[in-house]
Amino acid sequence: MKVFIDPDGDIEEIKEAFRLINPELYERLLKIDGSDEFFRYMVKPLRVSVRVNTLKAEVDEVVENLKELITGRVPWCEEGFYLSIDEFSRIPEHQLGLIFSQEAASMIPPLVMELEPKMTVLDIAASPGAKTTQIAQYLQNEGCIVANDVKHSRINILISNLQRCGVLIAKVTVKDGRYFGRFRNRFDAVLVDAPCSNMGMIRKNYRNIRLWKMRDCYGLSKLQKSLLMAAYKAVKPGGVVVYSTCTLEPIENEEVVDYILRNTDAEIEEVNLPVKGVEPFTKFDGKEYSEEVRKCLRLHPQSSDTEGFFVAKLRKP
Repeated sequence: MKVFIDPDGDIEEIKEAFRLINPELYERLLKIDGSDEFFRYMVKPLRVSVRVNTLKAEVDEVVENLKELITGRVPWCEEGFYLSIDEFSRIPEHQLGLIFSQEAASMIPPLVMELEPKMTVLDIAASPGAKTTQIAQYLQNEGCIVANDVKHSRINILISNLQRCGVLIAKVTVKDGRYFGRFRNRFDAVLVDAPCSNMGMIRKNYRNIRLWKMRDCYGLSKLQKSLLMAAYKAVKPGGVVVYSTCTLEPIENEEVVDYILRNTDAEIEEVNLPVKGVEPFTKFDGKEYSEEVRKCLRLHPQSSDTEGFFVAKLRKP
């Protein structure tokens, strides 16, 4: 049965469409938020956003060239802009690597990693490379990035994007991310942009409504905990580990961070950016999490008009 979703339709019709397409997801979303505004934004078309690649161009120069397409600036990222076009084949700046198509919320993790030139950084699940190329521009192409992904099928697009953006300091590896736990205290900063159930990406593709399954979340949560633990082992004392997902599911977000807080000496820090989120869960579905998870950033689609997103900033003492 095909179900049509009209983002401008009646809110009860939108909710009913969710219920018909995936009843299990609908019931889960009611627990996570459930407000009319939440469901309205879950199907509202996502704004097109790009990041200017300062490895190849100055921000002001690109802004001048694209001024007729720019509709606004991403408040939390100086290089981030909203565009009125999504056909990037028509934009030479995209083909030349002067801009990178990247969702506005996705720009947040590298911004809180406290990156400086000459650092050694691990991106544990790097493909397709949006955050990897962003990390490289904050390092000013000085230092080293280990850009890892477990799937051979995703490596070619990662390498292509690194080359297009002029990244010279990335070493691409194909490993299970948990492998890096053996490299104790080696990296100045680590990013774990973890594989997840993509609940937050429904605005980008309605297909994610049908694909979501609760049973997948349990397996992903176990993997995410292992990846984050490996990252924490690999970061140097004083270094930062950033954990992010594009899902709203608490067992993939707050529960994963709670696991690290309870099993290591990790300290969690606030995400200090001009972005509006919602209160993270300290209790959900019969489980209780550390009060410290309140310092995480939880973005629901309506809070800052982005995809659903989650960010935690951890530091090794």
